[in-house]
Order: sequence, then C-alpha cells, then structure tokens
Amino acid sequence: MPLRLSRALLIAIGFVMAVAACSRIDLAYRNLDRLVPWSLDDYLDMNREQKAMLDERLREHLAWHCQTQLPGYLDWLDRIRDMVADDQVTDQALQQRTREAREAIGRVAEEITPSATELLRGMSDAQVAEMREAFRDDIAERQKQYVDTPLSKQIARRAERMEKRLTPWFGELTPVQKQRVQAWSEALGDQNRAWIANRAHWQQQLLLAMNQRNDASFEPRLATLLQRKESLWTPEYRAAFQNTERQARSLLVDLVQQSTPQQRRFLLERLGQVRTKFTELKCLKG
Repeated sequence: MPLRLSRALLIAIGFVMAVAACSRIDLAYRNLDRLVPWSLDDYLDMNREQKAMLDERLREHLAWHCQTQLPGYLDWLDRIRDMVADDQVTDQALQQRTREAREAIGRVAEEITPSATELLRGMSDAQVAEMREAFRDDIAERQKQYVDTPLSKQIARRAERMEKRLTPWFGELTPVQKQRVQAWSEALGDQNRAWIANRAHWQQQLLLAMNQRNDASFEPRLATLLQRKESLWTPEYRAAFQNTERQARSLLVDLVQQSTPQQRRFLLERLGQVRTKFTELKCLKG
C-alpha cells in the first residue's frame, strides 16, 4: 500500500534504526521496481493498468526524492557522524536528529499523497474487499507472532533482534552492552499489544475512507492517514510510542558511552561507507 511505498524511501526515525535503514536505501533505489510491488502484492492484486501507473509514478517520485531530498540526508548523516566523533551522542542531540527525520518523512508523505489518492480511488470493490481480508490476515499473523507468546519470550526475541541490528554498526557487543540491550527490551514491556491494536485501528480508518473513495472528502482523509497519522493513534499506543522513543534514546546514549575505541572506529567507518553509497547513486550525480 502507499504507506509502505513511502517507507521504502525513508531513513527511519532514531539513530540505530536510521543508520541501519541507510544501508538499505542503496538497495531500495537500485531495486525499487521489485521491492515496492512485493509490498503492494501483500494487500491486493493490481491489474495491468494499475501496475503501469504505479511504475510511472514511482520513477517520478524516485527522481524527485533523489534530487531534492538525498542531499539533505547527506548533511544529516554528517551530523550523526560528528556526534559520534565528538562524543556528543546525547539525549538532546538524538531528539533533534529525530525531529529532522520526522520532517523528512513528512515531506515524502506530502509528495506521494496525490499519487496514492489516484491509485486507491481507482480500486474496484473486489480489490477493496481483498484489501480488507489481507488486513485481517496481517493482524492475525502479527498477533500470533508478537502477542500470543509469553511476555518473557517477547522480551528475549526483541533483545535478539536489536543485537542483530546493532552488530553491523558496533561489531560484536560486549557483555555489558548485551546486558543494556536486555534491560532496554524489558523496559518496553508489553508494547507489542498496543502497537498491533493501533495498526488495526489505522487499517480500519483506511478501509472506512475507501468506502468514500469517490467523494471529494477522500483525498483530505487519505492525507491525514499518510501525513498526520499520529493524530489517529490510540491513547495506549501514543503512550507506548513515547516510552519507546525515550528508551531508544537512552539505549543509544549508553551503548556509545560503553563502546570500546575499536567499536567507535568501526561505527565511524561504517557511517562513512553509508555516506559514500549515497553519493555514488547515479540519480544524485545526475
């Protein structure tokens, strides 16, 4: 769906999640024609005309994104690297980088909204029904994977996933760092339940909008769903999200402070490599 399209073009919020996403941006740019249809096919079967329209719009949005947005990402990466090099990875600095990332996400959401409106407005009733069924399956699968397991196992799996994400940037974590990751995972508690419930709520709001997709109110409703989705969050998820951000910043500050000289050199080198990948993109050179 279009929201997933925008995510394929963005640096995720947060320091580790952001730099991890950066390593995939190069892949996304080189293979976008294959990556995005896979995401769309998770929810509905597009006909030939719809796929052709999506391909055309993707090329246009990709060119816009690379030429107008990526230069700002390079500056953003430089600020991240300076934070590490100058030992200034603080909660305040991470909050500022997060605000900048949100602004970047907002610009892309605004850019794709007209195309998303046109694509979704052209969906048939059968496709909307297919989307509804796919959403139902999506929530059921996530419920089974992330909620219908003992909390202790959820916490352990979350810690394992985070360690796996961190290793390409820090190298092998020290025992102290692994303990800190475990504490971070425990501090998030039962957040999966609020996350999935909020996801189901957003999907339901989209389906309600799809019922009125031929009305003049459809585009502003879709704009809210894509550009101001925070306004639709459930109270439980809003609280969980705020806690998640606080815990993530605290984790990153501590991990950098606990890092060895070798880990810092490794991280700075990795960030430099990511920046180089950006600058080598043909669309940016053009």
